[in-house]
Amino acid sequence: MAASLIQFRENFQAVHAELAKTVVGHATAIERLLVALFADGHVMLSGVPGLGRTLLVKALAKVLGLSASRIQFTPDLLPTDITGTEVLQESPDRRTRSFRFFKGPVFANLVLADEINRSPPRTQAALLEVMQERQVTVGGKKYPVPAPFLLVATQNSLETEGVFPLPEAEMDRFLMAIHLDYPSFDEEVGIVDAGTGVSAAQPSQVLTPEMLIEMQRVARLVPVVPSVKEYALTLVRNTRPSEGRETRGEGRVNSLLRWGASPRGGQALIAGGKVLACVRGRNYVTRQDIRDVALPALAHRVILSFRAGAQGIKMPDLVNRLITETNAQLAPPMKSQRWRDVLLASSRSGFPA
Repeated sequence: MAASLIQFRENFQAVHAELAKTVVGHATAIERLLVALFADGHVMLSGVPGLGRTLLVKALAKVLGLSASRIQFTPDLLPTDITGTEVLQESPDRRTRSFRFFKGPVFANLVLADEINRSPPRTQAALLEVMQERQVTVGGKKYPVPAPFLLVATQNSLETEGVFPLPEAEMDRFLMAIHLDYPSFDEEVGIVDAGTGVSAAQPSQVLTPEMLIEMQRVARLVPVVPSVKEYALTLVRNTRPSEGRETRGEGRVNSLLRWGASPRGGQALIAGGKVLACVRGRNYVTRQDIRDVALPALAHRVILSFRAGAQGIKMPDLVNRLITETNAQLAPPMKSQRWRDVLLASSRSGFPA
């Protein structure tokens, strides 16, 4: 398994380096996107138009050798335009008729839902089943999507024209939400040169879909010690306003929220932490791994209260306060206890310490 960890890290770095040849800047966003991918989760990319989100997803499909499709969400897009539709067909002898299902663009390894919030909630809801269950149900029949399956959605900020807010149930199905900021001056120079030059760098395939599935399997085998699991779950539970009046002091984070993270938030923290542990050459997850994925894993699962919005509190600041609050609440385990937990978790998971 040590060889698997080494191979995991080398493959991750190779994919990251290949993407950097095509996509200028956004190094942190690319790393988080890959963490979510190898954790077998879906990703939401947010930011203003023109930051290269579509380019990033297209390059990712090429580097990983995945079949890809792009759905441009518009106000007149129908659910059947996404999942597919049944068509009544007549037999060659014209004696019988039957329905035949024609698969939609969602049947691909990597699906780009571009500007997903430009369609109304009815159309957005067409993705709920396929995101969670990796299948589409039409006419009472279930049609599984190919494996591996990853949905990457882009959404424009709510300040832009012609957008609809995504429902909480759909946002919760994204493992991570990654925000892309404006590039630095040097990065923007590189973007201008790449877009106006004679030839642009083309990414090469680094992995195969089978290798990707194997890396996802290796990440799942990484054990999580009880103290780290408790830390991740405490982070999630501290976001919930319904946890009780005794935990809602005036300075507490959950007093600034009207909607807390669901249990999927804890799953996202653990899954992302396992991938980071593999990338960093460890066969166990630490609290630092959990902290490093806290912002993209939790920010889209909570809703600020009116008071927090009036105070101008931003989501990164709130997550940092949440981490500080949880650190004060849970004392770090003793070193001897931590290693006993590692050995215990390794023996139960089949992943050698």
